[in-house]
Amino acid sequence: MSKKNKLKKTLVDQILDKAKIEHDSLALNAIEGNLPEGILEVDIFKTLALIGDKTGPVIGILPITEHLSEKKLAKISGNKKVSMIPQKDLEKTTGYVHGANNPVGIRQKHNFPIYIDQIALEKGTMIVSAGELGRSIRINSQSLADFVKAEFADLTEAKND
Repeated sequence: MSKKNKLKKTLVDQILDKAKIEHDSLALNAIEGNLPEGILEVDIFKTLALIGDKTGPVIGILPITEHLSEKKLAKISGNKKVSMIPQKDLEKTTGYVHGANNPVGIRQKHNFPIYIDQIALEKGTMIVSAGELGRSIRINSQSLADFVKAEFADLTEAKND
């Protein structure tokens, strides 16, 4: 890659580099739907911040094409119920704005429980935000889970719910 095409490293890139965890830096904005060639929506995962009635903040990561089952996340995280953190409170809770939440950055600052949908494990790699709007990383799913101490679980709503 030529120097002028090289992306400036995000804090997430720097953290992963320091930990010697292999990943690719990507310039993409899934919210706007501008996907580079070869990247499918089903490969991109969103990082959702919720609040549990017993545990406080809890993070759920699932494909952007799926809907989170709050019931499933509540059950596996030891809560009776969980609900999305209001957008106005998101940055003060996670340190990131809507669209930039990412498990690496959140784990560096907080010890929130993190759950990744099991489809990521089946796929082998996943794309998540790199902590800045329009920036993402492609990473081995198991490596990410190990690094952020996440558990894999079924987090999505069944198609016929």
